[in-house]
Amino acid sequence: MALLRSRSYLVLLVLAAIIGVPISAAAYGFLELVDELQKWLFTDLPEGLGFTAEPMWWPLPMLALCGVLVALALRYLPGKGGHSPADGFQAGAGPAKPIELPGIFFAALATLGFGAVLGPEAPLIALGGGLAIVAVRLAKRDAPQQALLVLAAAGSFAAVSTLLGSPLLGAFLLMEASGLGGPTLGLVLLPGLLAAGVGSLIFIGLDDWTGLGTFSLAIPGLPPVGEPTLAQFAWAIGIGIAAAVVGSAIRWLGLVLRPHVERRLLLATPVMGLVVAGLAIAYAEGTGHPNSDVLFSGQAALGPLIAGSAGYSVGALILLLACKGLAYGVSLGSFRGGPIFPAMFLGAAGGIALSHFGGLPLVTGTAMGIGAMSVAMLRLPLTSVLLATLLLLSDGLAVMPLVIVAVTVAHVAAARLQPRFATGGSVPVPSPSGPAEGAAASPVGSPAASQTGTPTATS
Repeated sequence: MALLRSRSYLVLLVLAAIIGVPISAAAYGFLELVDELQKWLFTDLPEGLGFTAEPMWWPLPMLALCGVLVALALRYLPGKGGHSPADGFQAGAGPAKPIELPGIFFAALATLGFGAVLGPEAPLIALGGGLAIVAVRLAKRDAPQQALLVLAAAGSFAAVSTLLGSPLLGAFLLMEASGLGGPTLGLVLLPGLLAAGVGSLIFIGLDDWTGLGTFSLAIPGLPPVGEPTLAQFAWAIGIGIAAAVVGSAIRWLGLVLRPHVERRLLLATPVMGLVVAGLAIAYAEGTGHPNSDVLFSGQAALGPLIAGSAGYSVGALILLLACKGLAYGVSLGSFRGGPIFPAMFLGAAGGIALSHFGGLPLVTGTAMGIGAMSVAMLRLPLTSVLLATLLLLSDGLAVMPLVIVAVTVAHVAAARLQPRFATGGSVPVPSPSGPAEGAAASPVGSPAASQTGTPTATS
């Protein structure tokens, strides 16, 4: 409370608000640049060269050039283009150094613009934190290290403020990923989250049996989407296990490929780009659906996939899962970007495919698939629940108990399937208590000092 009332903390809040303005504008500009580059490369350029439509082979030169540009950025620019997305979101990386920002920018722009299967959230987090450090050092060279770290985290928050559909979800992602609550936070909260989900199912069942109400702070009169059933509960367990297997296989592919690609960057990265392009072409030729279902992060294609799910047969969805899953794994080990949106897209496609079978409505299957695949790739259970439920608005809230079950099962199963070899590195998630360039060890009593594996009475 003394810190909250202090003048220095008020100054820190004002600085965070000021820094958030240009960083949010820069993040918006980066996303718009990626969007325009994608449109120019895959729509305007083929038309300008005289093609009436994008040729079937068009992804091959685009992804090969993507590999060349990313390899050049990783080889010759400081910082190796940021951290490898194959490691997922992990705490303790600290903000990017200012000298690393050009490499992160160009590697991410080439990855996202030319069609590799990764999202923009990890580069935006790194760029936001790094730009905040630059801004603070320009204003005050002798700024305290702890203030630099806090404002770097604020810059990352600003950069992903609405990328995931809600500023609350972006903030929640960074808080959970940065480990602010200590390494045991997830272990403590996951049983409680599961118990809350099961308890919600029990309340719904008792309400249906007795008609006495659920005794919850709910707003009546909203359009119903149907109540969870025992069959859907069984589906939640099955989807969680399946997502853990598929997600672990994708991560394993990325981690296995990465050292081989890094040893021969200028040769192997373009080859991996050709592999991604070949998978997109195979899917398009085999199903008649656009190759953009496989290419890119899936952020823009997720809504049309769900809305147009009736136009996808089970066979087409299975081929989509295979091709995009392989392309995702190859991209994780070869390019630079974020892991969230491809995971969400694959989870949605899997849920839609399973909804063709009995006992699983489309919305329910989609929500559980998104949540389970997200946690299998991100290892962030609370964020994964929110990703699945907030995306589908009121329908997602109605199936949240089932999503919690699917996410819990997938998280525990994926932990047991996790590869047993060292990975090294992580996606940079700035934390006020994380390490940074030149930072000394955290003093006793600081947030970092209390983050031990065993909770104390004080903590």
